[in-house]
Amino acid sequence: MIGTSSEDGAGLRRETERVVNEVAQELRTLDDGAAWFSGLSPAGRQEALRQVGGYAMQAHITAADGRAGVARSGVKPTANPSVMICMDPPRYGFSGLPADEHVKAFRVLVSVFSVADTRRRETYCKGACGHAWHNLPVTVEES
Repeated sequence: MIGTSSEDGAGLRRETERVVNEVAQELRTLDDGAAWFSGLSPAGRQEALRQVGGYAMQAHITAADGRAGVARSGVKPTANPSVMICMDPPRYGFSGLPADEHVKAFRVLVSVFSVADTRRRETYCKGACGHAWHNLPVTVEES
């Protein structure tokens, strides 16, 4: 499990960024990403949820992205994270949900981010993208 010291926090941020972008680019399955997330400490899960929520905001998710992401996530549309992300505007604060909803929240957030980020890669970044996270290597090395 990953601790919450400031040194481990930086490592967790980098690892979360990598895992989420690998899922978004279909270099890793959502189930693999959720398994990684489940292995984090409770504090690590909360921090990862805050970070992925930030990615979703930066990707400018829409309510339509929310609905498409929820459909991909395997989480019921009536679950709290699903309802929150499909609001217009989307609601955040997933790390504040009860701990038993964190895996659902992660699945929803990553799925919605994947939808929005794919749209952005295919429009704004098509052909001339300088974002390192949009240019991950095709093969994923095991940690």
